[in-house]
Amino acid sequence: MSARPLDAPALRSWAHAAVADLIIHTDEINRLNVFPVADADTGTNMLFTMRAAWAQADARDNAAGVAQLAAAMADGALRGARGNSGVILSQILRGIAEVTAAAVDDRGTLADIDATLFGAALRNSVALVISSMGEAVPGTILSVLQDAATAAEQSAADGAELAEVVAVSAQAAAIALDRTPSQLKVLAEAGVVDAGGRGLLVLLDTLSATLTGHAPRRDIYLPAPTQPHPLVATPPAPQFEVMYLLSDCDGDGLEKLRARLDELGESVAIAASGFSGRRPGVGHYSVHVHADDAGAAVEAALEVGRPSRIQITSLVGGADRHPAGGWSRERAVLAVVDGDGAEGLFTGEGAQILRPEPDVPISAQQLLHALVNTGAAQVMMLPNGYVAAEEIVAGCAVASDWGIDMVPVPAASMVQGLAALAVHDPQRRAVDDGYTMARAAAGARHGSVRAAAEEALTWAGTCKPGDGLAIAGDEVVIVEQDIVAAAAGLIDLLLAAGGELVTLLTGAGIGSDVGDALVDHVHRHHRGTEMVTFHTGHSGDALLIGVE
Repeated sequence: MSARPLDAPALRSWAHAAVADLIIHTDEINRLNVFPVADADTGTNMLFTMRAAWAQADARDNAAGVAQLAAAMADGALRGARGNSGVILSQILRGIAEVTAAAVDDRGTLADIDATLFGAALRNSVALVISSMGEAVPGTILSVLQDAATAAEQSAADGAELAEVVAVSAQAAAIALDRTPSQLKVLAEAGVVDAGGRGLLVLLDTLSATLTGHAPRRDIYLPAPTQPHPLVATPPAPQFEVMYLLSDCDGDGLEKLRARLDELGESVAIAASGFSGRRPGVGHYSVHVHADDAGAAVEAALEVGRPSRIQITSLVGGADRHPAGGWSRERAVLAVVDGDGAEGLFTGEGAQILRPEPDVPISAQQLLHALVNTGAAQVMMLPNGYVAAEEIVAGCAVASDWGIDMVPVPAASMVQGLAALAVHDPQRRAVDDGYTMARAAAGARHGSVRAAAEEALTWAGTCKPGDGLAIAGDEVVIVEQDIVAAAAGLIDLLLAAGGELVTLLTGAGIGSDVGDALVDHVHRHHRGTEMVTFHTGHSGDALLIGVE
């Protein structure tokens, strides 16, 4: 059976599939996590890091070559690395990026990563991981990576094609993984294989499946029953995991920082960050340490450079700190909105935002990115009229494969989205929350107003340029001499069936005088009805109007 080359599309596919497979195996990997700290987050951290790599690569256009995509993945992983295992994964991806970039320099062009380059990439990754960790500890992901690299190099030297080389390296990784408990005492005592090594095996198997369409079946790795020795005392784990990016640091400063962090704690990892092309950004690093004194770990960075994106996470609590599937929280609301004012309005109510580009419809891929970036296992999605139904269905299907439960709320306008968001309650079950939000959206009658661009015949009569057009559903229902008069007529029409609250959203270029005039109209003609106005700055329609 013919195999696929590891070109740019295949590399992109692997990144996508790797995230999906890590989601499937996150809980399994977390259960194996006892080294360097039994904090049950190795699978979660590898997943978050791979997500960052995938998102950065997927943001590149389809014209990007394999070396460019590899560089993007390395950069995304380095900047988005989570935990000790995430730093190591970032160095593996950086190893691939450096080798492919060097091949471009040597050859001028590079269509795909062949068997020889793949073996060289894994070997380069070994060197980078050792450099970032400061030492090689047998029985860890590094041992698995070393055996995978050796097998890949030997297979490539024997003339094997890439697909076979990847399969051979994955099998060598599986054998090395089974051997890790005999190399590291803490693994043997816990009855587990190395968690990071298991994550690496997932990535290699996923690559094999990307190239050939199938991968070997692996047994689920479960902790084996063990009987701890009654006289063996387990030393207390450090209280905090500290991570940050470090810039403006030279080589001497880096050695000083590593020495200080070794004094403060354990699991120190310092990896070059900001990959661009063949070399990492000079003086930019991703730093990781487990320590009791988190403040001192940050202060050590202040003495040698400039830290940023500081993350301090408690290591107390183990697996209870992470929801199933590696998500950082249970539920979120994702709203598609247009305009700076709209973004502020919806984020102020707790929603996360996806903004469309001018005149470019939201795709299922963009929707999927935004869903992943919420970090939630369940997402209530407010399309607000900016996402086509087929894109919602496609995004929902893929999200389900990735372990995200997306609940689309039928909001056809931002005014309906606001009504739905007002009744959102994350303490309810997702189905109850979605139903309540959908009812609130449906209960908000809505329409829009725009200025006519040309003379035309509408259902409400003939319009000329500059006239105000009031639209309900897909039809023009009112034609007036300006947008204020058209909006007043639309408000009257919407309130004919009753209502207590009118919401007015004003678009780009619309002054406050328009809102003032309509507030006055409501107060004079609809006593007892409240009206609120917000300048959202959206494009397209001049005004969005809702009645509840």
